[in-house]
Amino acid sequence: MPKLSIVTVNYNNLNGLKKTVQSVHTQTSQEFEHIIIDGGSTDASVEYIKKHQDSFSYWVSEPDKGVYNAMNKGIERASGEYLLFLNAGDHFINEQSLQRALTHLSGEHIIYFNLHVVEGSRDFTKTYPSRLSFSYFVEDTLPHPATFIKKTAFAKAGTYREDFKIVSDWKFFIDAICRYQLSYKKVSETITTFYIGGMSSDPKNYDLKNNERTEVLSKEYTAFYQDVNDTLHMRKTLNSLKKSRIISLLVKLKFLNKF
Repeated sequence: MPKLSIVTVNYNNLNGLKKTVQSVHTQTSQEFEHIIIDGGSTDASVEYIKKHQDSFSYWVSEPDKGVYNAMNKGIERASGEYLLFLNAGDHFINEQSLQRALTHLSGEHIIYFNLHVVEGSRDFTKTYPSRLSFSYFVEDTLPHPATFIKKTAFAKAGTYREDFKIVSDWKFFIDAICRYQLSYKKVSETITTFYIGGMSSDPKNYDLKNNERTEVLSKEYTAFYQDVNDTLHMRKTLNSLKKSRIISLLVKLKFLNKF
């Protein structure tokens, strides 16, 4: 059994697919299997996959029900102890990234690293806390391109919810950590790059994203959600009061400066 299964989901993103595949297959460590799940692309992605099919342990190109359906197909086919979802466009930051990462796969169900994020001409490193809590997941999540998930974690916490369009990976993490209390570990290194520009970061999808998150929190974590919601409301109120006082003070200073 390989130590790691790298799953790459693609749909009509030939340039991103090329970037990901090249990054994966130039790693100094080749202790992995690479699985390609293509959603029936109509660009040249399938031709590219066929050309390099000897490099993949498994690939398929067929219509699917969305990205989470595709990711679940990858889980089903994976034979590695751990899974890493490195979807088309995501890539390792250098050729030694995977070799460094493998040394940290020490048995925990979820092992997460920092993430190099590129947004247009701006790039930054997003870091994550060493302690994960319900209140953390109310406001944030873990990065699937920088998180190694033990395959047995999906048997315990379930696979990705396919009727959701945006937050199923977040739901998996909050369920795994908060409901099923699976083990986890943070590694303060950066090994992968993620480009902002997908569905979850599109302003047009903010309402859908919030609706999906609220459905999970309000229906499946009702008591906890109410407590955290009250805390967040109090925080917003205090911040609003602080802003009002600052504005009031600035108005007074501007008035005094006239004399």
